[in-house]
Amino acid sequence: MKKAIVYLVVLFTPILLISQETSVPSYKFSGFVKNDLFWDSRQTVDIREGHFLLYPKQIKADPSGTDINAHSSFNFLAIQSRLKLDLTGPEALGAKTSGMMEGEFFGMSESDINGFRLRHALIKLNWPTTELMIGQFWHPMFATNCFPDVVSFNTGVPFLVFSRNPQIRLTQDIGKFKAYMTLLSQLDFKSNGPLLGVSSTYLRNSGIPSLNVNLEYSTKNTDRKTGFLAGIAGNFKKLTPRLEVSGVKVNTSLMSFSYMAYLKAEVPLLTLKAAGYYGQNTFDYTMLGGYVEFPDLNDPTRYMYENVHIVSAWTELMTNGSKFKAGLFMGYSKNYGTDQSLPSGTNYYSRGDNIDRIYRISPRAVWNFGKFRIAPEVEYTVAYYGTKDGSGAVKEASPVGNLRLLTGVFYFF
Repeated sequence: MKKAIVYLVVLFTPILLISQETSVPSYKFSGFVKNDLFWDSRQTVDIREGHFLLYPKQIKADPSGTDINAHSSFNFLAIQSRLKLDLTGPEALGAKTSGMMEGEFFGMSESDINGFRLRHALIKLNWPTTELMIGQFWHPMFATNCFPDVVSFNTGVPFLVFSRNPQIRLTQDIGKFKAYMTLLSQLDFKSNGPLLGVSSTYLRNSGIPSLNVNLEYSTKNTDRKTGFLAGIAGNFKKLTPRLEVSGVKVNTSLMSFSYMAYLKAEVPLLTLKAAGYYGQNTFDYTMLGGYVEFPDLNDPTRYMYENVHIVSAWTELMTNGSKFKAGLFMGYSKNYGTDQSLPSGTNYYSRGDNIDRIYRISPRAVWNFGKFRIAPEVEYTVAYYGTKDGSGAVKEASPVGNLRLLTGVFYFF
């Protein structure tokens, strides 16, 4: 009961504040109830009791050589059900003002499953060709107008950037082009590191936010029902994993760069989407990769850092029907290790550091009946597990596959 009261206060406080400025505030509630029913052919690396699938677990042999992880599992969950509040308020600083809050019951951790958590909370100021957004929203390398429309809650992870971040974003329209620059911190999606494990501390101790720059071109013909979108983006991130070593203050940091390109082409019957990524230290993006830490052989009070490099790509083809849609998603990700030979004593703060590559093939069908939707999907994901070489690349890798049969049942409001 106490939690329900807190949720209501959080949701309605912005409305009350706006009502003090205008007698007719504008607000709208929306969302959906979703139930996911799924079955996996083997054990998987996942989040929230299997709901958010990453990839299959590696072979784990018992004394007789039998693979312990070659065992199926299933689950039914409704934790992705979502609530959204859109707000429109009075003008400020010559700009139109708006806000948005969105949450779901995914929880903040495995022990908090079913707990209500904040997804998005943002304020926008809109001038004729300029927008300022402040709040929590998708990372700008998750292109909100070009991402996989899969049924699974993983949204195509680990083949694309999946992260929501507190941020300040400035967007400028220049004809058919749009440029935006974003400063970001971390909250739910954090970097890995020594002492504290997964934490936002390493970014905060760098003293500067991450910086992301995007440039996007789009054109649309409503009469012909055609459209084209293309964009590029670059991201800079600095981490300071340690402040001291053996009681001695240190200030060694790691700088990482990531890049992406994406496109979407629409014709009356079909939509094609595709994106490619090159990334350094991408653990907090829910992708393969991260970084390594190793002692400085010339100074025992100092640690050195190297990025793990990954390349990833995905594509999707889907039909554009209103009552029925079919789609096919395909993704690929490759771990290239680091740029140098690593000494003994190297620590890996990386996701899937013993995986060479992953691919996924995922067909789906979606039927809409008014506000009701039923959407079966098949995910076949294969991870190639092997042994790390001296630079962190994975050799002698062997495939391990998982087949997921999923059905999503939705009711929108």
